[in-house]
This record gives sequence, structure tokens and C-alpha cells, in this order.
Amino acid sequence: MIVRFLYGASALTLLAAAFAAQPSAPSPVYAPLRDISFGQLNFLHTTDTHGWHAGHLQEPSFSADWGDYISFAERLHEQVDRTGVDLLLVDTGDRVEGNGLYDASDPKGKYTLDIFAEQDIDLICSGNHELYKANSSNNEYEKTVPNFAGNYLASNLDIFDSKTGERKPLAQRYKKFTTKNLGIRIIAFGFLYDFTGNADNTVVQKVKDTIKEEWFQQTIRDREVDIFVVIGHVQLRSQEFAELYRAIREQQWDVPIQFFGGHTHIRDYAKYDSKAYALESGRYMETIGFMSISGMSIGGKSSGGDFKLSASPTFFRRYIDNNLLSFYHHSHTDETTFPTAHGRNVSAMIASARKKLQLDKAYGYAPRNYWTNRAPYPSEHSIFTWLGDEVLPGMVRDPKRGDKPRMVLTNTGAIRFDIFKGPFTVDSTYIVSPFTSGFRYIKNVPFSVAKRLLQILNQEVPQLWPASQSFAFKSPGKSDQIHVSDNVGGSFQPQDQMPLGTVQTFNGMDLTPGYTTTDDGGSEGDDTVHAPITFYRVPNCLESRIDFPSTSTGEPSDPTSVDLVYVDFIESYILLALKFLGTDFEEKDTEVYMPGRDMTSLIADWVKENWKYK
Repeated sequence: MIVRFLYGASALTLLAAAFAAQPSAPSPVYAPLRDISFGQLNFLHTTDTHGWHAGHLQEPSFSADWGDYISFAERLHEQVDRTGVDLLLVDTGDRVEGNGLYDASDPKGKYTLDIFAEQDIDLICSGNHELYKANSSNNEYEKTVPNFAGNYLASNLDIFDSKTGERKPLAQRYKKFTTKNLGIRIIAFGFLYDFTGNADNTVVQKVKDTIKEEWFQQTIRDREVDIFVVIGHVQLRSQEFAELYRAIREQQWDVPIQFFGGHTHIRDYAKYDSKAYALESGRYMETIGFMSISGMSIGGKSSGGDFKLSASPTFFRRYIDNNLLSFYHHSHTDETTFPTAHGRNVSAMIASARKKLQLDKAYGYAPRNYWTNRAPYPSEHSIFTWLGDEVLPGMVRDPKRGDKPRMVLTNTGAIRFDIFKGPFTVDSTYIVSPFTSGFRYIKNVPFSVAKRLLQILNQEVPQLWPASQSFAFKSPGKSDQIHVSDNVGGSFQPQDQMPLGTVQTFNGMDLTPGYTTTDDGGSEGDDTVHAPITFYRVPNCLESRIDFPSTSTGEPSDPTSVDLVYVDFIESYILLALKFLGTDFEEKDTEVYMPGRDMTSLIADWVKENWKYK
């Protein structure tokens, strides 16, 4: 069912600042909405929130904060309790790195760990970002796991205890429990994909090895179960989930299985069989995933009531835009009846933390929008053109190397989000590039070799594709969730530059640009009816040539050799490509370039110098 709201100046005038939980958040815009449908077992799902718990402060479609989500969950709990069905909350990791609320504090996560813990989550697991640094994985073990005691699952993840040095499971391997209202018997697991970039204090066991262990084999043979719930920081159409699905189905051919995934930053819904489905719910607090299952056998019997036993249960999904108007609609409330005391208190916690961190302090003023994927590369609207043509040449220089000609290589995944026209704040620096990776270099690389690296990195090393762009590209017939254009060099229409929340006419309706997902359930999974956005492919890596010599006419000329400078995250790929080109450069030939500098501070300093705030 779609409920249509009318646009107009009078309607938009009613959207006062009271709609926004955070003082600087924009008010949401009315839009056509699709309803959610409750079943016997219902879920709310978050994943890859990456510190965006204050919501999106420049995008009306996603302007609700973590406190609003708490209020939303509490209102839905009230609804299901009245009707006698069940609701569970799930989070599948990557809660850290990507927003000033997490990254600007010292230590990192000083505020977000407590803010996140205010939500009553029933099933939670780790992502890969929790494991890159020893301090963040220790935070998981020492703070987040106790905060969600009994609900945090780590089926294939161990940690070395920082106090004893003993290797232990990060959390319990699985959980068997019975739901509050209907008594649904659930066995749940929590997995991480076969990740290898973790810090030395953690161990990630491959899924294919975990499923052979005795504890797992015994658990999946339990006949006193109504549904398996597999949560994981794992993409839905992956080998890891396929292995888990097959292992469970070999022992339980008829029991429903619900998977919840993450990592690829997309909205997606996959059908494994008529009783096994999987949901992934986007990124950056843009999406609250809703899932419901009806027609289940509970304890081997029909539940009666409105949900009759069926040969194949009915699975339903909805991707809810993270804004207050969506929350009001689905909880049957309004701005007066929606907020709970708990939700308001958490919003106040967020506002207080942001103020202490001075996240709204402006470093400069962006003259236009710069897009990661919503503009072709190269173009004046591409953030990667801006980075390669302006930021890197202006900032990448090591005094000990003087004006030695240098080629700078960075993966496009080092840039995580768009820049919007207007104030560029402390928060913006972490939103655009939150990573602590520094720069390294190899001196005196023959230019004849160095000039071939970019082509190799962009054609031969697909692992360098950033997660942030994976959400736009899927296999044919799967989830091209946003209208995607492969025409990288084609024309760029101004309407594609519109920030999410800007009203435009599409198919005779006034709509905001946004997610238009197509998945295994069809094309009506999004709760909000949006106008599609054109997205463009970007390369794995980009290159910037700095201080190259010039001819007498001012044209650049080729140097004999260059300093090859790169973001240290891609060092292994650089060395691999150099070996492919027939050189003998090794790790021992690399050195730190610009000690103490990283992409985040480099961008912030460029903005201070070039976009002076007016």
C-alpha cells in the first residue's frame, strides 16, 4: 500500500526544526510511503553504521539519530506486544570509523560506545572495522560484548585477552532462546566473513572450517527449533553464507532460516529457497531494515490467530529511510506521540558529545557539491577529480625530498563520502576520510615503470574496489539498487547533483532522489518512493603527478625517475604491481613519507588554506 502526501510550500512550512533530533539536522520532507507488514516474527536491522549515530546533518532523508531509532523500536515493541507477536533487533557490525562522533574523540569511540549501547539489541556481531586496530577490538571485548551480554555472538572470532594473553572467543558462539510473546524457538549464530586484515590480537577462523567443528554440527542438529537466524558481517551472495546455508540445510531441510548480512553497504534481499531469505540494510544510518515472517510452525504446531501455518512461510522486507516522517508513519504516531523519554535522552547524549567534540566548527566553505559516485570521473563535480587535481598537488610534499618529481597513488576507497556545498566542518573531515593510514614512498623509481602502475592497479587488482562503491553495482538481475550508469565519460545532467531531500518531478510525481532498490523480492522494498539517482563507476585508484619538469614552452615533460608516494593501505598492491612489471622493489625499499600525516589531516589543512570560511 502506498500513502501519498502532497507537496507544496504550505506543507513544507509546517516542518519545523522540532522534527530534527539534532539541532543542526535538516527537517525531513514528505514523500509517498509503503507500509510495513507485521508477521509472527519481526526484525529491525542495522548494519555498517560507521559512527553516523547523529544521523545525516545535511540530508533530510536520513536525518533521524540513534535516539530516534530507540524511540521507533520502543513504539514498535508496544505494537507487537498488543497483538501478541514478537520483535527482535539485529546489528551486523562496522559500528566504528566514518564519522566525527566516533573518530574525533580521544580515545576513539569515547562517546559512541555508550550511545550505541542504549539500544536494546537482541542479536549483534562484529564487523571487520572493529578489528583493524587492537584498541578497537579490545573495546569490543571489554565494553561492547559486556554491554550486550548474552546477545553478542562470535561464531568464528577469537581474541587474545589484553590482561592475560589467553586466546578466547570474543563472545559466545551461538544462542538458543525463546521469544517473549509467541515462544518461537530460535537458534542464532554470528559470523564475520573470511577477513584477513585484522590486528594481531584477534583471530578470524574461516567459515568453512568453523562449520566442521563439533559444537556447530551438534547445534544445527537440534530438532527443538522453529527457525535459524544467522547474522553476519557478510555479503548476502557470498561463499561464506552459501557454506552456512548448505551446512544447515544438510541437517534441517525444512526449518526456516533468516540471514542478516552487511559489509557491502547496499540494500539487498536474497532468496536462498522458499524458507530461507537474507536481508542487508545499507550503510551509514541511512536505512533501518524491517523483516517479518508469517505462517511459521511454532513448536511443531500452527500458531493460530491471524498467522496460519503454511507450507512455506511468508517473508516480507522493507528498507526504511532513517527519518522521522518514516518513523511516524510506521509506528502510527506523530511528532507529539512518537518520542519516548529514553529516545530523547539519547538524542541529548549525542548533542552533548557533538558539542564537546566541536564537530560543527567550520574549517571552510565548500563552493559546490563534490560526489563520490553521483558524478562521472573525471569532472568538476567528482570528489576524486578534486582530490587528484587540487588536494594532493597542494599538500603532498616531504621537506627531506624537496621538489623531487613524485607520483602519488591512492585508492578511491580512501574517500568515504560526498562533500556538500556549504560549511566544511570538523565532522566533515572524518565523514570524507576517517582512516588513519599514512603515506609511504619508494625513492627513485624509473618513470617508465611508475607510469604503468595506475593501469595495472585499475585493471588487475579488483580487491582494491572500495566498499563504498559496491552498493551501486551487482550482478545482472540482482540488486542494482540505484539507477547505475556505466557511461563514465558521458554527459552529466544537473538533476543528478541534487542532494537527497530536494524535491523533483519524476513520472508525474514530486519525489526526492534516493534509493530505488531492485532485489530478489522485486522493486517495492524501499519504504519511500524516490526518484532514481544516476551513479557512475570510479576507478580503483587515482594518480597525481607533482613537480614534474617543464619544457621551454611550459609543457610537462617526463622525468627519468620519481618518488613513488602512496597511501600505506595499498602498499602490498603497489609492491605486487611493481613485481609484475619486472622490478625487484620490496618492502625494505619503502619509507615513511610526510611522517605524522594522513589523508584526514591533509584534507582538513587544504580546506583551511583554500576554502576560507566567509
